[in-house]
Amino acid sequence: MSTFADHVAGIGLLADPLRRELYLYVCAQPEAVSREQAADALGIAHHKAKFHLDKLEDEGLLTTEFARLTGRTGPGAGRPSKLYRRAADEFAVSLPGREYELAGQLMADAIAASAATGEPVIEALNRAAAEHGRSWGRAAIQSSASRRRAIDIASDALAQHGYEPRAEGKEVVLANCPFHSLASSHTEMVCGMNLALIDALADEVDGIRCSLEPADGRCCVVLSPK
Repeated sequence: MSTFADHVAGIGLLADPLRRELYLYVCAQPEAVSREQAADALGIAHHKAKFHLDKLEDEGLLTTEFARLTGRTGPGAGRPSKLYRRAADEFAVSLPGREYELAGQLMADAIAASAATGEPVIEALNRAAAEHGRSWGRAAIQSSASRRRAIDIASDALAQHGYEPRAEGKEVVLANCPFHSLASSHTEMVCGMNLALIDALADEVDGIRCSLEPADGRCCVVLSPK
């Protein structure tokens, strides 16, 4: 799974004007292109194009394949050329962290379930959020060292998804809501989704109580040890 650091590194590469031009050129082509094609299109040396294209490949913005551009095969056909095309991975960085793609997926799942079964959409949404929260909890337990406090394990998991957990006495408040703009316009629905997601994570980790305590400037859910 790509991390925030991976996304920052990938997007940071495009701050270089030449690298950005090469990336946009490759993305605009219907087929994979060679470094010679890219260099000629931009009017730069082939070795310079190779250097920047390989950097973009290393950070996951481009993917590569090998093929003979002449179409010839067999002895004397020459070595295959390395060809570049845009990678399928998506890169996005938001500060503070946001999870609108996750919200969209949970809502789409809920609408589909409601249409198929007649279950109220909000109930389907909270159930979908809980299923996702349980998967976060299981992953957190598997990756955590033994003998760590449950609330620390949960906090680390939530930090990876932009919640910005902060200890306040025995409680942990979540300084950021990854669904902020949605929460502003659909507060009750998003707070319920958040609670279902985080409560299910807490159930997997065990030893944590979640409560709905809305306040300005932070997520509506607060965690505390049982």
